[in-house]
Amino acid sequence: MRVVAIFQYSLVAIFLVFESRLRAEDDFERSPISYSASSPSNCISRLQNQLDRGELELEHQDTFGYLPAVLKALEVPIESQMFVFSKTSLQVRYITPRTPRAVYFSDRVYVGYCQMGDVLEISAVDPQLGTVFYTLDQQSAVKPRFERRTDHCLICHSSSRTEGVPGHLVRSLLTDAAGQPIFSAGSRAVDHTTPVDQRWGGWYVTGTHGSQKHLGNLVIRTRVVPEPVENSAGQNVYELNDRLDVRKYLSPHSDIVALMLLEHQVLVHNRLTKANFDTRQAIDYDAMMNRMLEKPVATQSESTTRRIKSTGDRLVETLLLVGEAKLTEPIKGTAGYAEQFTKTGPHDAQGRSLRDLDLATRLFKYPCSYLIYSEAFNGLPHESRDYVWQRLWEILSGKDPSDKFAHLTASDRQAIVEILRDTKTDLPDYWKK
Repeated sequence: MRVVAIFQYSLVAIFLVFESRLRAEDDFERSPISYSASSPSNCISRLQNQLDRGELELEHQDTFGYLPAVLKALEVPIESQMFVFSKTSLQVRYITPRTPRAVYFSDRVYVGYCQMGDVLEISAVDPQLGTVFYTLDQQSAVKPRFERRTDHCLICHSSSRTEGVPGHLVRSLLTDAAGQPIFSAGSRAVDHTTPVDQRWGGWYVTGTHGSQKHLGNLVIRTRVVPEPVENSAGQNVYELNDRLDVRKYLSPHSDIVALMLLEHQVLVHNRLTKANFDTRQAIDYDAMMNRMLEKPVATQSESTTRRIKSTGDRLVETLLLVGEAKLTEPIKGTAGYAEQFTKTGPHDAQGRSLRDLDLATRLFKYPCSYLIYSEAFNGLPHESRDYVWQRLWEILSGKDPSDKFAHLTASDRQAIVEILRDTKTDLPDYWKK
């Protein structure tokens, strides 16, 4: 009876996600986006082209399959490894608290690995299509092939939780001893605005955080969730040897800093995609109406202007970490990921970088997302990108002193402007004066 109840509840949850997805699906499947019909151009499609031309080979290992070779080819650091043990992905039958899924990521790609899994699960950031999903068969092959996936992945990855576009998703939910999510206890999408005490349910977490509480490393032994949830044994954990066999993974860590950066960039990537899609769809609609009404080709309607501003404002707020949850004590990881992340740069003439971390009261020392350098940002339609640069300048130059951006001190704003002037080559001219 318990298995039947869980199965029925899961079906209801899947149906609700699927229903919410249907409302937005037609929008991005039609022109000008044509999500499923369009050819991707991202780090995975480029890697596949190298394999097809014989310019690169992926070494296959008996234990980890293609995982080490894929991470190396994509320049994804092993230090980024995190463990998730809730059954909330494609290969649910392999995932338990004793055999969690390992997740690795960089600025442009996310890789999931399951022990004895059939495939590697990969989601790539595509400047024009948002998130594009792939699998790579873990069986040795003469010519490995990344297979693009659409429908099954989009059931969960194109809903209100992902801004209604094909996107990435990080969730926090309580999980039982088999890895089954306990949906009755709640589920939330997590980003940098989520309070720490609501993060990391269903994830392992290694690192220190003082007296701050979180839901990581917690397994509920029954389907009845105690109130309040007691998780003292899951706090400030240095190693996971007593919870799983870490020898079966590339690293023994599930780094707390990696988790925090993952949550930040997932939100930024989704809002970049939303701004891209909204702008292209609005401009395309204007073009159609201008033809029908015989107006000049470049005529932009008020509704299109409003739509570009609305979606651009949400992106700007995310880039500047509006609403970021405050840290009350320092955060420190165990895998060395923070050091690896910071050294990547780029750095200005004073050695400063938007990748410099604070980790005492907030995530970044200079609160502006490093994804402003990304292909996804550079690939925004110029109407959207121009508006975002304009708003950023108004805020960082002090012309917009609104309370929403009060977390940015005068020195924060000056530092961000100076860093961008030194490191971003395509700044508008008015930024350089």
